[in-house]
Amino acid sequence: MFMRRFRGESLHKVDSKGRVSIPAQFRRVLEEGDPDFKSGINPSCVLVHNQKIKRCLEGYSISSINEVDDLVSELPRYSREREILERMLNAQSSYAQIDDNGRLVLSFKLRNLIDVDTEAIFIGMGDKFQVWEPSAYYEDMEQINREFDMFENENNPFNLLHPTKSLAK
Repeated sequence: MFMRRFRGESLHKVDSKGRVSIPAQFRRVLEEGDPDFKSGINPSCVLVHNQKIKRCLEGYSISSINEVDDLVSELPRYSREREILERMLNAQSSYAQIDDNGRLVLSFKLRNLIDVDTEAIFIGMGDKFQVWEPSAYYEDMEQINREFDMFENENNPFNLLHPTKSLAK
């Protein structure tokens, strides 16, 4: 089955109550990825909010976070690695439901964690999305560009992708 993916960047205003519009194309991905979604019911997502090295929230559709949970469940039950991942992905996350106006409510705690005040930028990451304070995102993107520029052609990260089918015909 074809599954839409989160793609693109989209800047949005955040009101004083923490409400922020989710890009329309992101809402379609959340709808497809929510097994409980049907017309008249708003989709849900999961926001992971304790990223040690990132200053953003990571949002997952219900089906995407279930896939991540399945991967974590494959680790030995009482291993420290599994406990760390379960804590980071489950205890440090929250369910969020999109409202009738296509908005997500970012609590004061979540806004504080990522320094969001009046604007937030949504970043598509394929099977997840990120929510950043805009200047922090642009700074992180500059760092990614610098790191990418340091790769020699033969070590370019795109070379890690091994298509199973040739795209050229």
